[in-house]
Amino acid sequence: MGYELSYTVKPEHIDFQDIMDGLYYPYYMEDCRHRFVKDILHLDIREEAQRGVNAVLSQYTIRFFRPLRRDDAFVVTCQVSPDESGKPQIHFHQEMLRDGKLIASATFTATFVATSGGRPFLPETLVEQLKQAQTHE
Repeated sequence: MGYELSYTVKPEHIDFQDIMDGLYYPYYMEDCRHRFVKDILHLDIREEAQRGVNAVLSQYTIRFFRPLRRDDAFVVTCQVSPDESGKPQIHFHQEMLRDGKLIASATFTATFVATSGGRPFLPETLVEQLKQAQTHE
């Protein structure tokens, strides 16, 4: 269940070293991840938020390999896997590539929480989409 989107580094994301500022790597990954959730998992997190359910990150790790520079064209990929221990969370595995070379890789762990409180959970529609994706791999 792979997914990828193409981007170009925006001039305002370049720092004083003439490379992309580190805070924008997760920014582009987030954009790709949100589109993946809507396009592939068929879950609109904006609509969920309006219903009182927030998608939240519980952790992430990023490894950097090469910098991006002004006007670089690059690709961000996204794949998802359920938590192997059965916790109500999912793991997004993402990469950034320029000309087929790895720029950065990351894993983002997410869950859902009701704005009214309570324990983290995964929406049933998401659980079903993950099951269907596992059977099609």
